[in-house]
Amino acid sequence: MITPEENDLINRIIAGDEALYAKLVDKYKSFAFTIALKVVESRAEAEEIAQDGFIKAFHYLKKFNREAKFSTWLYRIVFNTAISYKRKNKQQFQSIENSIIEYAQRADHEIEKEDKRVFLHQAMKKLSEADRVALELYYLQEFSLEETAAMLNQNINTLKVRVHRARQRLADELKRVLQKEALTL
Repeated sequence: MITPEENDLINRIIAGDEALYAKLVDKYKSFAFTIALKVVESRAEAEEIAQDGFIKAFHYLKKFNREAKFSTWLYRIVFNTAISYKRKNKQQFQSIENSIIEYAQRADHEIEKEDKRVFLHQAMKKLSEADRVALELYYLQEFSLEETAAMLNQNINTLKVRVHRARQRLADELKRVLQKEALTL
């Protein structure tokens, strides 16, 4: 549910004090950027998408349902904007030869930590977008099941099943990724 302060702020913005919208932007700009970055994986594109999301939110502010949290509503706008952007601009394949990682300066545990992150990222990329986003929101962003279900516009029981099945698919993908990695050693 929306806080009384945000509700008052939104009322004042709708009433014509549009300069106050900057307060909402300041409060949620890193949140919007993070959502966009998770989808498009490019800082520059994520910044553009977050800005577009705020513009759309401003445009539709009169239609905002005050029963929901503003952050949940904004999440849906930014997420949908990012998905649309990604569909319009299919990402191009980046060769591994172009990626240089300097392991020499890292401690052994840092290398292992980075390897785990890389393998997890590879496995996550194999999942459907819906599964990947559900896992990221629930496990990595640590939103509750209720918040995640609201953000994804899903029934909570549907989300529980999605998260459970996505975890199973992620485990299968990790096995494949690690098996391929073991074969190259």
